[in-house]
Amino acid sequence: MEKYIVSARKYRPMTWGSVVGQEALTTTLRNAITSGRSAHAYLFCGPRGVGKTTCARIFARSINCLTPTAEGDACGVCESCKAFEEGRSYNIYELDAASNNSVEDIRLLNEQVRMQPQIGRYKVFIIDEVHMLSIAAFNAFLKTLEEPPAHAVFILATTEKHKILPTILSRCQIYDFNRMEIEGIVGHLKRVAENEGYTYEEEALGVIARKADGGMRDALSIFDQVAGYAEGNITYKKVIEDLNILDYDYYFRLMDQILEKKVPEVMVTLGEILSKGFEGGHFISGFASHLRDLLMCRDERTLPLMEVAESVKERYAAQAKRCDAKFLYRALKLCNDCDLNYRAASNKRLLVELTMIQVAQALDEDDAGCGRRPKKILKPLFAAIKKVVTEVAKPQVAAAVADVRTAASNEQMASATTVPASVSATPARNLQTAPKRQTPRSLSIKLKNNVSAQKAENNIVEAPVVKEVQEVRPFEFSELSFWWYRYAMQLPAEENAVAGRLKNIRPILMDGWRVEAPVENEQVLIYMNEHLPYLQNFLRENLRNKEINLHFRMMKEVETKRRAYTKREQLALMLEKSVALRSLRNALKLELT
Repeated sequence: MEKYIVSARKYRPMTWGSVVGQEALTTTLRNAITSGRSAHAYLFCGPRGVGKTTCARIFARSINCLTPTAEGDACGVCESCKAFEEGRSYNIYELDAASNNSVEDIRLLNEQVRMQPQIGRYKVFIIDEVHMLSIAAFNAFLKTLEEPPAHAVFILATTEKHKILPTILSRCQIYDFNRMEIEGIVGHLKRVAENEGYTYEEEALGVIARKADGGMRDALSIFDQVAGYAEGNITYKKVIEDLNILDYDYYFRLMDQILEKKVPEVMVTLGEILSKGFEGGHFISGFASHLRDLLMCRDERTLPLMEVAESVKERYAAQAKRCDAKFLYRALKLCNDCDLNYRAASNKRLLVELTMIQVAQALDEDDAGCGRRPKKILKPLFAAIKKVVTEVAKPQVAAAVADVRTAASNEQMASATTVPASVSATPARNLQTAPKRQTPRSLSIKLKNNVSAQKAENNIVEAPVVKEVQEVRPFEFSELSFWWYRYAMQLPAEENAVAGRLKNIRPILMDGWRVEAPVENEQVLIYMNEHLPYLQNFLRENLRNKEINLHFRMMKEVETKRRAYTKREQLALMLEKSVALRSLRNALKLELT
């Protein structure tokens, strides 16, 4: 059985023409060989898997070839080329600086430099990961690098150029290798697949190229992995299954639901994605990339910036026509904020869900601007809870209005009475009394002090309708927290204090669908009990469980911190504990100023 060789080694380029994605650098090196103007020291730097070591080997082979071609490539038939292919050439010396980074290793290298080449004109020294050399090793290498023998050529390769000493950089010709483009990687993968007899979908190869992040070696490694899984039939479905990549069909479906303002369906699709094991941060990053591609599709000049297959570009173009540019700006800003806050969030799923709700509601914002500061006001998620006045409630409302008018007239009569002289001498701000308790929330009557009784009679006072829930659906604590937070978010602006307290309360789910909510003091307990029937009905309706029983209770008494002492209190405590200090104070008649 023939020994298997991975594609990254089997299809490693052997000529300048077969190098992918580095045309400018290969042309420069080829011209240096053909013109006989090669330098004695080169530095190849760039990301992993872009061809640094490969180009170094091609260069070393070409300058030692006895009969090079007119294009600057090695002939492949001379003794020097055969020795290189068979691995017995002593003219090319490779050193891994990651494991040979001491001064002693550089001294051995300097001894090798003195030896003349056996075949060919040059002895080439390729030092990979040169940034791993120690400072002492760099200093030991300086003199040899600056004034090497005429037959010595050094090629240094690194992924981190900033770690190399400036004295080394100044002695080398520096070549910066770029990340490879998606099209170049896909083209090379096509040639490999055809040579291996594999069938493929171009869309699948595009996914592999994007996953490789600009590195050809990574792309070939992923290609081998997928080819083994797909048994030679590389399809888009097999690729996303093997690499556990989120299918862009989900993003297209989500955008369609958002554009149709189907927020519940958006939440269901998001739950389906998260249930498959995809992390929320990974989803947000992918959805932001989808929005970015939609934005690029809106203009023909930015269309080349999309790194997707041609068949997918048509889907992006069709969906981009339905999206407004301002909406895409707002949605991108929201996704970016979520990505920044994701790591620090305690409830990561809730953060992603709220972000998707905000993105869905960004369609309704018609303010001008580029969307850099989107509004973060959440509107009702599902069908709004309608408030109507029942026939039974009307007499109760009329009686409550009459009580309010009577109370207002009594206050006016009380304010007309004579104020004692001791009180009239105080400033006006001291006469302000504590605010009165509001009318019972069971009727939802909101009357300000300056509203006349006539206006109160003409207003339509709405009383909430309690929707009877017949089912008892099980639910988790995460659902309870979500709807608890949603209730606090929909409270009116005049009840911001109550909303803030509700957000800080962490409900406890007990047995028998009993929900306990601990509060810190009795005053907060009174306010919360006024909201209890509303909140309980809200939870029953949205969680679809009629047996939910909400109960606010006081927290267990905790030990309060003792307040800080003043200077006089500190002195009194010290005098109480120390007899000598009291005697000294009395003898010297000391006083605290």
